[in-house]
Amino acid sequence: MTDEEAPGAGPRQPGGESGPAGGHRPDAPAPRTGPWTRRWRRVPPAGVDAALVLLAFVDAYVPPFDLTAGNILSTAAACGALVLRRRFPLVVFLASLPAALLLDVVVAPIAALFTLADRSRDRRVMAACAFLFAAVSAVPWPLSAYTPDEQTWALVDFVYLLASAAAPVLLGQLVQARRDLSRQLAETEQAREHERALHAQAAVARERAQLAREMHDVVSHQVSLIAVRSAALQVAAHEAEAREAAGTIRALSVDTLDELRHMVTLLRASGGSGSELTPQPRLADLRRLVETSGVEAELTGCLPPEIGTPAQRTVYRTVQEALTNARKHAPGARATVELWRAEGRFGVTVVNTPPTRPGLPLPGSQQGLLGLRERAELLDAELTTGPTPEGGFRVRLSIPERHG
Repeated sequence: MTDEEAPGAGPRQPGGESGPAGGHRPDAPAPRTGPWTRRWRRVPPAGVDAALVLLAFVDAYVPPFDLTAGNILSTAAACGALVLRRRFPLVVFLASLPAALLLDVVVAPIAALFTLADRSRDRRVMAACAFLFAAVSAVPWPLSAYTPDEQTWALVDFVYLLASAAAPVLLGQLVQARRDLSRQLAETEQAREHERALHAQAAVARERAQLAREMHDVVSHQVSLIAVRSAALQVAAHEAEAREAAGTIRALSVDTLDELRHMVTLLRASGGSGSELTPQPRLADLRRLVETSGVEAELTGCLPPEIGTPAQRTVYRTVQEALTNARKHAPGARATVELWRAEGRFGVTVVNTPPTRPGLPLPGSQQGLLGLRERAELLDAELTTGPTPEGGFRVRLSIPERHG
């Protein structure tokens, strides 16, 4: 065997580089090998070939035989062809058969048969070669020099030689199977590493998307409320110092909303829709949300308290976003928040009237409704938004009953 035929090693291509059939890619994890395998790999292929050719010549020439031209040529061809056994295993094996027929040569055909079994995947060819080797080695040559009794014993020799030929074939197949298994384990480990990296990236993306939603739903809600209240204070205050302080608060709130819009946009660019991780708001918090929204709003209807937490949170965020948009874009408008349940679905409808005074120049990130649609998709729900015939705006969330 050569260094690349050792267990766990891949076939070597011309030029000494491992090919894709059995070598290891630079980015693939190297399979675990034992100390003997590592030492065997350090032996140069040329040294292994030279030792094998020398052993084949010793096997052929040490026993006394007739130095005829046929014997010398067949032996030299069988032994010398072993240098090419890795590139042309079948041809080298066939070249060793004349020496096996004329002389009791074993090393050359056995080595060629092992290499053929290690490199070939056609089991019919390997079985035929093993049968051919046993037949050639068992046939008495020349046939006229043997008595009928001796020729009968040739059949017994054929059986033993066939069993001997099965050994290198099975060993070559074992080395091939182990090499394939080593390559598959390396590819599996590489695939697992890639899968773990993708899973980590997906987890980060989900967390970023959730953080973007939370920043928009919670922080922007509170900051926009501060901006609205400070603007009202700036108009109603009688003292110049109070109006200046209220104007400063309003300007800082507007700048904060603008920065928050950029942060949410960046987070959404690197994130994606994901499942909820830490649900907090519930239906019981809706009344307080409506009362502190800064909009004259009325809460009607009710939903059962046993509705699932993700659905409760989606309803809460829908109401929060709808009231925030009404406060920012429809100053002075009134809103109606209706909780409903009918025909296998439940949800909420928020409708606000047209504005009664000019709106404040607050920045809009266009991320709120996008976040609501993402939440609705997680529950297979329907979110519809649009203006009303009276000039107001309507937001309606419809969730299937199975999520209740």
